[in-house]
Amino acid sequence: MSGLVVAMDGPSGSGKSSASRGVARALGLRYLDTGAMYRAITWWMLQRGVDLSDQAAIASRAGEPALDSGTDPDAPTIHVDGVDVAAPIRSQEVTAAVSLVAAVPEVRARLVALQREIIGSGDIVVEGRDIGTVVAPGATLKVYLTASAEARATRRTAELNGTAEPNGTTVEAQQAAMARRDTLDSTRKTDPLSMADGAVELDTTALNLEEVIAEVLRLITERRSSAGESEARTDANERRSGRDHIHERA
Repeated sequence: MSGLVVAMDGPSGSGKSSASRGVARALGLRYLDTGAMYRAITWWMLQRGVDLSDQAAIASRAGEPALDSGTDPDAPTIHVDGVDVAAPIRSQEVTAAVSLVAAVPEVRARLVALQREIIGSGDIVVEGRDIGTVVAPGATLKVYLTASAEARATRRTAELNGTAEPNGTTVEAQQAAMARRDTLDSTRKTDPLSMADGAVELDTTALNLEEVIAEVLRLITERRSSAGESEARTDANERRSGRDHIHERA
């Protein structure tokens, strides 16, 4: 799997997180949740009373928080200034505000640089909203996960109400919240949510988690096989060109 980079993009509730961790676990790869990084910055801003309606205020402090993202798919972690924020970044307050922070160019520039640093030479599954389009456009495989609005809202409601502190949210409320966030994410000026060129669109509405993971693993095998065949043809052409050059000199 050396050098493998799998970019998993898509809106909330499409199944990115669970599928990405499952694929990473199956192949012994690292895993990066870029959304958690934007949530962590948002949490930090909220804790310090930054006016999130003021992009200039957000931009002026974007470089201050120190982020540390763990890449173990079995136990992903996220720390800000040494504080474990894995739980608080999933709060309703952060969820409602993260699109505002993520739209600020200075925030995106800083986090994209950090994400590329973590990706390094590969061996990683990366999930987010701009991985295939901005962060890693040269990824081995780019997948864009989608699902119906109702399926996405149902999944997110079950996820939130199944936590240690269920908030009693409803499918209808989540569907409205997701529609709002989809609009913000897909219409922002900097790095909007969109399907990357060359990405494979995978509708997960009627698929369970195991089926989604199996399909992504199949796509990886297919893509690496095609890449191997292409490299073999290139090598053969280079050897043939070398022989022809020798014959011409003779």
